[in-house]
Amino acid sequence: MTIPFWKMHGAGNDFVLVDDRTLKFPAADAAFMQRLAARRTGVGSEGIILIQPSATADFRMRFFNPDGGEVDMCGNGARCVARLAHDLGVAPARMRFDTGAGLLAAEMAGSRVRLTMTEPKDWRVDQAFDLPDGRHAYGFVNSGVPHAVVRVDDLEAVDVPRLGAAIRHHRDFAPKGTNANFIAVTGPQSLRIRTYERGVEAETLACGTGIVAAGLIAGRMGWVKPAVQITCASGDVLEVNYRLTGAGAEAVTLLGPAEYTFKGAVEYGA
Repeated sequence: MTIPFWKMHGAGNDFVLVDDRTLKFPAADAAFMQRLAARRTGVGSEGIILIQPSATADFRMRFFNPDGGEVDMCGNGARCVARLAHDLGVAPARMRFDTGAGLLAAEMAGSRVRLTMTEPKDWRVDQAFDLPDGRHAYGFVNSGVPHAVVRVDDLEAVDVPRLGAAIRHHRDFAPKGTNANFIAVTGPQSLRIRTYERGVEAETLACGTGIVAAGLIAGRMGWVKPAVQITCASGDVLEVNYRLTGAGAEAVTLLGPAEYTFKGAVEYGA
């Protein structure tokens, strides 16, 4: 079977996307997806995204990490799949689509996409844990997937692979683990961020749900006010907007790029 795909990225966070409205993609074959996502021997990506039919929305988005495991959502991937679905005629410029995290809305803005996020949940603020370099305060929120957020003074000096892995597997987030974000406040409405992604098991150039989580935690802590401009490791700036409430936040949006890299095809079952 020949499987056409598109390679896309959102702020350097890169994905393989497949139009799977016929439901023929071998989504149960984790080993195949691992080979597809491999940097040296496959296409290379930080996630594989499927466009599938939905009975209640314009389409369904399914997201798989490079290890072949399925997760609920990915913010940068959601912007990419929204642009591809629009360009394929699957969805209008203002669309709704299903994800494991719930129903999302997106709006095209040229090569940028404004994504309306699901309501953030599982808030924890003013927490602390012990890491290999000492004790750190942290905040936590599920912005579609779970994220821990740690504020630091010197973002460049952070050993993201080491500390990120320690947070990802920390007992506070057992048994499924979490993504780990390190932020520096750069102004009343601006942050910089570095992220260690669960499933990728490495630092990535950008993580959409991590950027949203950082903006939300920083807002809850009073460090910034929305709309928050957040610079990720790729150098791209994404905007997180929201309204704080007594219980958390509402009307959460993420605005950022969704770019094509190339189109290709792979053989399955040969």
